[in-house]
Amino acid sequence: MSKLATTGLGANAGAANVASTGFGDARGVESLKSRAAKDPKAAVKEAAKQFETLFMQQLLKSMREATKSDSSMDNDASKLGAEMLDTQWSTKLSGRPGGLADVIARQLDRQVSGSATSIAKPDSANLAAARSTASLARPQAAISMPQQSASDFVTQHTEAATQAEATTGIPASFMIAQAAHETGWGKHEIRHQDGTTAHNLFGIKAGSNWTGDTVNVTTTEYSNGQPHKVVQKFRAYGSYAESFADYAKLMKDNPRYERVVASGSDAHSFAHGLQKAGYATDPAYAQKLSRVINTTLRLQRSVQT
Repeated sequence: MSKLATTGLGANAGAANVASTGFGDARGVESLKSRAAKDPKAAVKEAAKQFETLFMQQLLKSMREATKSDSSMDNDASKLGAEMLDTQWSTKLSGRPGGLADVIARQLDRQVSGSATSIAKPDSANLAAARSTASLARPQAAISMPQQSASDFVTQHTEAATQAEATTGIPASFMIAQAAHETGWGKHEIRHQDGTTAHNLFGIKAGSNWTGDTVNVTTTEYSNGQPHKVVQKFRAYGSYAESFADYAKLMKDNPRYERVVASGSDAHSFAHGLQKAGYATDPAYAQKLSRVINTTLRLQRSVQT
């Protein structure tokens, strides 16, 4: 057989080899794409089988290379025959139940399914759930607010909080954060029966010594770590500035909050000091408030930049 004829035969066999796998041939790739559009699962199985075929070809080639010996029979024709035989064996051995193709198919199927899920158009219920989870912090409902609204809350109360800081020494950001936690970033404020706000940002109750306006509200209190609903009387103010001013007075004049005021710019001491002083009955109050303080500080930095 002439060298030219041998070369031509080798080229044709190589083309047949590539076509059989479908990866090196544009028509094979397009055919696989077309099948994927019509029947994704069948296309996944076919792609997995082709991957295994390529792997088996390389495996057989490596085995043959490892056992190769010098011989007069080792020429272009014998090499071509060996390659064709390897191709036939790899095709015959691939795609069997329990083989590598099954493993590849399962992995590809998971990837295809995951992509389909991620690009699926959500229905109204899924969209509402997505908006609910796209909050500044997920662990507690108190800060489940879109960032823009939370930023507006910080901006709205910065002036009054700064005035309260001048009175108490408590950082304005800490007080804004506590107001955000108590009201759910302004979405769950204490309100009168007619729906108007009582401007009570800190959940301060109306004791026997309070002579101002009041409002009765059903709230959650904790007893022995268990939540329960009770109706409580809360203070009502004419403005948010009055709420901050009354909170500052409470912190400064009540001895039980002496350590809170003395905590300075330590957010952890401030939050845990409030809980130890009995500001709230929620056993996780300090932990939740600490998270909101961190969120408020990030929002303030973003507003300033």
